[in-house]
Amino acid sequence: MFFSIIIPLYNRPQEINELLDTLTRQTYTRFEVLVIEDGSKLRAEDIVRSYENRLDVKYFEKPNSGQGFARNYGFERAQGDYFIIFDSDCLIPANYLEIVADHLSHDYLDCYGGPDAAHPSFTPIQKAISYAMTSPFTTGGIRGNKKGIGQFHPRSFNMGLSRKVWESVGGFIIPYLGEDIEYSIRIHTKGFKIGLIPDAKVYHKRRTNFRQFFKQLHFFGRARINIYKFFPSELKLVHFFPAVFTLGLLTAVILNILGLKIALLANAMLAIYFLLIFFHSLIKNKSPKVAFLSLIAAFIQLTAYGLGFMQDLWKRVILKKA
Repeated sequence: MFFSIIIPLYNRPQEINELLDTLTRQTYTRFEVLVIEDGSKLRAEDIVRSYENRLDVKYFEKPNSGQGFARNYGFERAQGDYFIIFDSDCLIPANYLEIVADHLSHDYLDCYGGPDAAHPSFTPIQKAISYAMTSPFTTGGIRGNKKGIGQFHPRSFNMGLSRKVWESVGGFIIPYLGEDIEYSIRIHTKGFKIGLIPDAKVYHKRRTNFRQFFKQLHFFGRARINIYKFFPSELKLVHFFPAVFTLGLLTAVILNILGLKIALLANAMLAIYFLLIFFHSLIKNKSPKVAFLSLIAAFIQLTAYGLGFMQDLWKRVILKKA
C-alpha cells in the first residue's frame, strides 16, 4: 500500500520542520508527503525542500482558503492508494505507518482515526493541555477511544481515508468549524467502514499557552453548532456538558456572593471534581506541576467550549442568524 500524507500549513514553518523530521524515521517507507502552504506569510518552502533528499516530499503554495480546502488541494494531487491527514503541529512516532499498514492488511478500514498523546519533550503547559483534551473527566475523554459516544468520527489531526472514499464522497465542503466531523459523517452515510486504530497515535502539540488554547476551544464550541446545522441528529446531550458546567460555575459564584448556604454544596461538588482531575493527572503525568496546570487547562477547556457553544446556539439556532 502506498500512502499519501497531506499536511495543510499556515504560518508554521518551525512546526513543519519538526513534523517532517519525524517522517524521515518511519519504518514503513512506501509513502509520499504533500505540504500545502495555504496562503502563509511565513513561508516554509526552503524548509520543506531541504527534505527532498530524505523524503518523497512535494511543496505546493496556494491562496488562503482554510485547512479543509487545503486538504482537498492535496487530495487532487496525491498519488497514493490511501490518504493520511496530519495537522502541522503533530510529531509522528517512527512505527506509525507500519502500525496503520498492518492494521489495514488484517482489518481493512475505508477511513480511520487515531488518538493523540503528549510527547516527553512537550512543555508542562502542553502536557496539561493534552491531558485536558484526552481526559475521561472532560469532554475530551470521549475522543480517540473505543468507548466514545455514538459513531466514531476521525479528527483531521490524525485521519486516513482510501482513494475510493475520496472519489465517492468528495472532499471537505467547509474550510473549518468542524469540517472534519462533517466529513466523517458524510463518509458514514455512504456506508464506508470507519474505525479507530488505537495504536496509531500521534503526539499533538495543540497550543503552547492558555490564551491560544482558550481561543481554540471557543472555536471548537462554535464548530459543534456548525455541525448541528448540517446534521441535527449529531447534537448529543454530552455536547451540552461544557455549557452546563459554565452556567453552573457562574451560578456558584452568584450563590457565594449572596452568601446562601446552598453555595457550600456547589463549592464541595466543584472541589471534588477538580481534585479528581488533579490526582488523575498526577498519576498519569507523574508531575505535580503538570497536575496543577491540568486544573487550569480543564477549566479553560470546559468554559471556552461552553461559551463558544452557547454563543452560536443563541445566534444561529435560537435567533436563526446566518
